[in-house]
Amino acid sequence: MFDFLDSGQYDLLGAFWVTVQLTLYSAVGSLVWGTVLAGMRVSPVPLMRAFGTAYVNLVRNTPLTLLIIGSSLGLSQTLGLNMGGGTFKETGFRLAVLALTAYTGTFVCEALRSGINTVPVGQAEAARALGLGFFQVLTLIVLPQAFRAVIAPLANVLIALTKNTTVAAAIGVAEAALLMKEMIENEADALFAVFGIFALGFCLLTLPTGLLLGWVAKRVAVKR
Repeated sequence: MFDFLDSGQYDLLGAFWVTVQLTLYSAVGSLVWGTVLAGMRVSPVPLMRAFGTAYVNLVRNTPLTLLIIGSSLGLSQTLGLNMGGGTFKETGFRLAVLALTAYTGTFVCEALRSGINTVPVGQAEAARALGLGFFQVLTLIVLPQAFRAVIAPLANVLIALTKNTTVAAAIGVAEAALLMKEMIENEADALFAVFGIFALGFCLLTLPTGLLLGWVAKRVAVKR
C-alpha cells in the first residue's frame, strides 16, 4: 500500500519541513503584529484605536485564501514586489508568510486583548500614579500578565495557523498540501494511504504543540 514512498519521487519530509518553516515564521510575525494591534486597540489615541478595530474586523472576516492569492496577484504580479526572493518559490513562500502573518495577527490581537482585560484596572492606575506613560504601563505592567493569561488561547491560534499553511498551496508554495495534491493525482489507487499519511503528519505537528503549551499555561498562570 505504501510502495510509492520507496520510489524517491516524493519528498515527504521536505514538504513538511516547508510547512514547519511557514508556521514558525508566520507565528513570530503574528505574535509581533498581533501585539502591536492589541496595543492600538487599547490605546488612548482615538485614531490608533479606530485603525486597530477596523483592521481586525476587516482582515479577520476576509477568507485566508483571498488574502494569499491577493498578495500574489497584487503585490508580486501587479506591483512587482518579490519580497527579496530571487525565484518564484522564494517569492511565493515570503508572500505566504506575509499573508498568514496579516491574518493570524488579528486572532493574536483579540486573544491578547482578552488577556489585557483580566489585568486589574487598579494596577494600571497605580502605575500611572507613579508617573509611567501609556507605553511603559502596557509593556512593563499589563502585557507580561496578559501573555501569561492567554497562553492556552494562543496555542489554539498556533494550531490553527499550522493547518492554515495548507492554503499556501494556492500560490505554488511547495508545502505538504501541494505534495498531497500531486500524490492524489499520481497515486489514485492509494487515496486512503495518502490521506492517512498527511493526517498523521499534521497530528504530529499540532498535538505536541497543544500539549506543551497547555502545560506551560498551567505553570505560568497568574494566581488571582
